[in-house]
Amino acid sequence: MAAFAEGTPCWVDVSLPDLEAGKRFYGELFGWTFGQDSGAARAHYTEAFSDGKRVAGLVAKRDGRMPTVWGVYFATPDAAALSAKIVAAGGRLVREPMAVGRFGVMALAADPAGAVFGLWQAGDDAGFEKQGLPGSFCWTEVYTRDKESVDPFYEEVFGFRSTDLPDDTVDFRMWSPAGTEPGAGTAIGGRSVITDAFPVELPGHFLSYFAVADADETAATVVRLGGRVTAPPFDIAYGRMAVLLDNQGASFAVLAEAEPESKPGQEEDER
Repeated sequence: MAAFAEGTPCWVDVSLPDLEAGKRFYGELFGWTFGQDSGAARAHYTEAFSDGKRVAGLVAKRDGRMPTVWGVYFATPDAAALSAKIVAAGGRLVREPMAVGRFGVMALAADPAGAVFGLWQAGDDAGFEKQGLPGSFCWTEVYTRDKESVDPFYEEVFGFRSTDLPDDTVDFRMWSPAGTEPGAGTAIGGRSVITDAFPVELPGHFLSYFAVADADETAATVVRLGGRVTAPPFDIAYGRMAVLLDNQGASFAVLAEAEPESKPGQEEDER
């Protein structure tokens, strides 16, 4: 499988206090199956599959003080060089680049406002084998209180070409990879703003979306499985979405796309 272009989301994983409960939850919600447990040395990292294709990872938290959260990884051909660029642009490293066996090199970083994201330098594993289809990742966006520092950071680090939504009532910026024509057709993620509609204690964070056939049915299933709905299903220009919590508190969104090539835009602010 060809490597992803630099700055393209190439993988997501979720850190959970109870890995087996997570497998039961996401297995029923998305129809995922799961690969072999990697063992205690790798925090029992387990890959999830949809239609036999790699779509995500689940990992047991080593420390209960760490957040229960979905993380997104951006592709890079050189994690060390990109890590240095992140620091020079005002971000910081949460975890220095480290080899993950033959699979690749990973690092964790935070933007100037504190939102954490990952880097992945492909080895044997490039990342997603399926995306944009029901049961797989389709979009990610960072939520921040400091767009003045965050916007230039991502544009400098990844070379993103940005497009702001034309609606003045919605502060949302779409990211297109370097070398592409900016706009909805090439966007791979975006930046939103944490407004007064959010809890004051909510930190900067990434929200990742999974494609589904029916957002309302998915939200109902999340509740049945012990999770919660934080933004009930609502229509946006690109389809119908909802923001959800799994039964251990990890936040994610789902999108039932209006058209296969559509991209999501905005979370709770558009309700």
